[in-house]
Amino acid sequence: MTLAKRVFLFLFFLSLSVSIHGQGLINKRSSFYGFTGVSGANLRQFNEILSDRGLSPLRNRYRTYGLGYQARINDFFVGFELSQHQSRASDFDDFEIRFRASRALINVGYSLTEEGKFQLIHYMSLGVGYLNFEMLPAKSTQNLEFFLLDPREGFILRENDIQKGTQYFGDFLTEIGFQLSYDFDLPGRKEAVELLAKVGYSFSPFEGKWEMNGIAFGNTQSGAFLRIGAGISLPDHNFFYKDASVGISIYRGFHFNKPDVLNSELEKNGYTPFEGTPANIGVRILGETDGFLYGVDVFNSALKGKASNTQDQSLNSLRIYGNAGMKFFQLKNFAIGAMGGVGYGNIRYTLSQNDKPDFPELFEQRYFDGYLKNSGIMAKPELLFEYGIPMTSRNLFDLVVSASAGYELALGNYRLGELSMAKYLSGPMLGLTVGVRP
Repeated sequence: MTLAKRVFLFLFFLSLSVSIHGQGLINKRSSFYGFTGVSGANLRQFNEILSDRGLSPLRNRYRTYGLGYQARINDFFVGFELSQHQSRASDFDDFEIRFRASRALINVGYSLTEEGKFQLIHYMSLGVGYLNFEMLPAKSTQNLEFFLLDPREGFILRENDIQKGTQYFGDFLTEIGFQLSYDFDLPGRKEAVELLAKVGYSFSPFEGKWEMNGIAFGNTQSGAFLRIGAGISLPDHNFFYKDASVGISIYRGFHFNKPDVLNSELEKNGYTPFEGTPANIGVRILGETDGFLYGVDVFNSALKGKASNTQDQSLNSLRIYGNAGMKFFQLKNFAIGAMGGVGYGNIRYTLSQNDKPDFPELFEQRYFDGYLKNSGIMAKPELLFEYGIPMTSRNLFDLVVSASAGYELALGNYRLGELSMAKYLSGPMLGLTVGVRP
């Protein structure tokens, strides 16, 4: 594990626990939310290559989608955000050029308003990221056999390649900004609907950290942004209810299926099959009100390996579940519950050349890598076992550990070419989490 990832995980837990413990008063608030927004990124060096060939520059705006969590004690708050940043495609002959980035950030801030329905927060963030820059055909191959015979469709460049696993997240990123939000009460409910807006600037603090094949791509992680979002909040005046809170945990899951059908096709075409079964790392945000459970799971399941002496391969699946359920047994700090989740899942197979030249030669040759993907709907019922450990004398927050057993069901074919991967995505899974709950 790299230094960046070790520091990030250390800060994830330490900033939550220490910051909450350091407050002596009892005004608390927690929330989770989804958001979207826009930002700009001028890839100057790559645009110069295009300009030298009489081509138009890349589109300099990208869209953001993400999920966030906040816990507040008095005027201080700490939170976490996971986001995806996707550029628009730029056309070149039969190719599309685009980039996408993912970020996992810890937010620390201070409220400029008193506790109430309206919030104005100044914050800064520190985290890690991933970058994908690609030039691939606008129409991908629909036949797996033809793809494996000649997978060189274009090129893909990746830094901190999370398609090999979430543990490959790396390189520090930062943000600084302001957040405005307002809570709208729900009649008869302890929760409130939170609407929010964020403005600020994101950037990479270290020079040269996002350079690939001789070109700097740091601007894909930089720029002023505007984001809007909505979510669920538990305001301070509702915290006298014992079972009303929203917590966040690191999620580690284990699957038991092997990609046997895909491995068979790989072996037929002279490639090395994948070994083992996938594991995943992700985030679980779980809220509770009077035994009613609700929240979101986001995790990334991956396999990686060598395809040949000159090629690497990865098989990746992102899952995002919206969960709801009930606690049906609780004895002191131990509880048992059941949840059902429905959400989005995808399957992505990459076959990449190990050695590629630097720009501008890479742009001229361009035929090195191949990529297949598909997506659909997933469902997941599970049984949850949870234990909360109070961490302060005033019981301001709990350290929560849990284990879950469930079954994932792919509600679609998830085809790679004509090959269905639904059987690989469907099956039993186990999950372990550790996190905090105010």
